[in-house]
Amino acid sequence: MGVLKRFEQRLEGLVNGTFAKVFKSEVQPVEIAGALQRECDNNATIWNRERTVVPNDFIVELSAPDYERLSPYSGQLGDELAGLVRDYAKQQRYTFMGPIKVHLEKADDLDTGLYRVRSRTLASSTSQPQPPAAGAQQGRGGYGYPPAGAPPMPATPPPGAPARPVGGPGVPGPGPGAGGQVRRWIEINGTRHQISRPTLVLGRSTDADVRIDDPGVSRRHCEIRTGTPSTIQDLGSTNGIVVDGQHTTRATLRDGSRIVVGSTTIVYRQAEG
Repeated sequence: MGVLKRFEQRLEGLVNGTFAKVFKSEVQPVEIAGALQRECDNNATIWNRERTVVPNDFIVELSAPDYERLSPYSGQLGDELAGLVRDYAKQQRYTFMGPIKVHLEKADDLDTGLYRVRSRTLASSTSQPQPPAAGAQQGRGGYGYPPAGAPPMPATPPPGAPARPVGGPGVPGPGPGAGGQVRRWIEINGTRHQISRPTLVLGRSTDADVRIDDPGVSRRHCEIRTGTPSTIQDLGSTNGIVVDGQHTTRATLRDGSRIVVGSTTIVYRQAEG
């Protein structure tokens, strides 16, 4: 049974109790749980063959209405979400620098049903990667920055040492077609648009690389940047972007990622060959 399914079943046992009102909110706890998993995957740092370190301190930003509904249960919900991150890390063989914490915060710029997740790695007093556990003293770290005390990763291994693996459990490696050709495209309303350049601008303007006729889309709404992995970046649009259910300004794209701009859904695809 998957980690998300077990998390959902644990919450179902509480629906008739303290979590009855939580499940009436626009943002569902299982959505946040999935976003935390993606946050771990997107920010995993490989230390060596045995250790892949992921963030252990998370802030979930909610719209004012969703925050008002969820905040009375933030302690218990935070504990459940931290437990899910711990279970997911065990499954993916991730490690932490310190105890896992999940906090809820209100964000006035978000509409009901949308949320953001920020994360950081807080080092314990030993500054060594720890297995999923709680109770360690927290060190300093910033959201979006490497773990405090993390050793620099050499560009090349020392003489006689085996080569460092590029990928790891749950960490994107070179991707399909390493050393070969990777085809990338997007699908909008059944129409395929090939991505044949390093960047692809999407928007309502006729100057955009792919024009989207949608009043909820800005003239230059967002930009897809090809690479390993490919990413999407909001270009200061009015309504923002939602990637795989999460409102964000930048996200990693995988084959099948769903991007929502205005009322238009875009599917990102890539394949070898």
